[in-house]
Amino acid sequence: MSEFQEQRKASKPPSKVEAELDKISNLPSDVIDIILEHLSIKEAVRTSILSTKWRYKSAMLQNLKFDERCVSTQNPLTFANIVDQVLLLHIGPIRKFKLSHRDLLTTADIDRWVLHLSRNSIKHLILELGNGQHYSLPSCLFSCEDIICLRLRNCILKLPSTFNDFKSLKRLNIERVTLTQNVFEDVIVHCPMLEGLILKNCNGFTHLNIDAPTLKFLVIEGDFEDVNLRNTLNLEYVYIALEFNVKQKRVVGSSSNLLKFVVHLCHIRCLEITSYSLKYLAAGAMPGKLPEPLIYLKVLSTSVSFTDLEEITTALCLISSSPALQELEIFVHRDDGDVVGEVNSWLENLDDNSNYQFTQLRGIEITCISGAKAELDLIKFLLLSSPVLERMTLQPASGDGSLEMLKKVVQFRRASMQAEIIFLDP
Repeated sequence: MSEFQEQRKASKPPSKVEAELDKISNLPSDVIDIILEHLSIKEAVRTSILSTKWRYKSAMLQNLKFDERCVSTQNPLTFANIVDQVLLLHIGPIRKFKLSHRDLLTTADIDRWVLHLSRNSIKHLILELGNGQHYSLPSCLFSCEDIICLRLRNCILKLPSTFNDFKSLKRLNIERVTLTQNVFEDVIVHCPMLEGLILKNCNGFTHLNIDAPTLKFLVIEGDFEDVNLRNTLNLEYVYIALEFNVKQKRVVGSSSNLLKFVVHLCHIRCLEITSYSLKYLAAGAMPGKLPEPLIYLKVLSTSVSFTDLEEITTALCLISSSPALQELEIFVHRDDGDVVGEVNSWLENLDDNSNYQFTQLRGIEITCISGAKAELDLIKFLLLSSPVLERMTLQPASGDGSLEMLKKVVQFRRASMQAEIIFLDP
């Protein structure tokens, strides 16, 4: 090539493909990291051919996720081989590791990976194993002082014969896990710094005994017969969704389940009671108001059956015992066999309305209403008892009779002149 041709080639503007590759090469490092974190491991490794700047980026990822997308029909490597290879070639610390695989993996493989992670400053460990996978947490995990979040899903959990506390674990998520009553309680006791606990659809035990002094966040979903909170005075957020056989009300003891539950919620700020949880809390003797008000509760969300006087009374007890309440959400649920009009006179049994004043309540949302007298009575009661109310949002269960319902509601007296009634389509 002549000197003139070389100069011409050097002065020639780059092609469109070359320009795009140049843009990719010059992306900031933090942007490259974000892009790689949204790719599968297989796709992230392939980016090493883009440029020299990308060559080792996939080997330095701090968040690793292994699932079915890692395996290719054109690649003879098994899932376990791929995990081994990535961990072997990895450079630097691993902050988050997620293992999600439907097929059963050998315990030896999982233990080997967990041991490797425990030596690499792992903070978030997520194990979503195959259905029915038996797994015993290795002792090395308990001695890992960096781990702050552990999530277990789809396994039958066991504990090693000897283990120490999870000294730094702050968040524990157990979902679709089978474990015995003793194992569950041992795990909770050995998490002295636990701040967040999520339990969803677990099997093998029916009583939730939770003793966690540092707990701030609690989510419970599933078919549990009893919920016992002890030393949970720091709880700020609780979501409870108990699934019961509707035809069989489970009453645990003769004392009030509500009192037993809220006595350990003195710092609660947000409380969500869904599914048939209110039916459980309504069991036992029910006071008009709680002995100690929930002075920090600002948001209350609950599902109520307006054919069940005990549920209505329990909901009213919670509302009237929350002087700082600002937002109230009520979902009207109906069970098979409900008799409409069964508790139409509940409002008449209340004391003077002046005893119920919600001086901080600004927003109310009631969904799935049918226009039954018990529901309209509650709407009337809340409008009369909320002097600073700004909005009440109502959504009927169906369009049948919704216009007549709206005509009745807009005629109700309101304690707040600023209260706006918003009527949504079903």
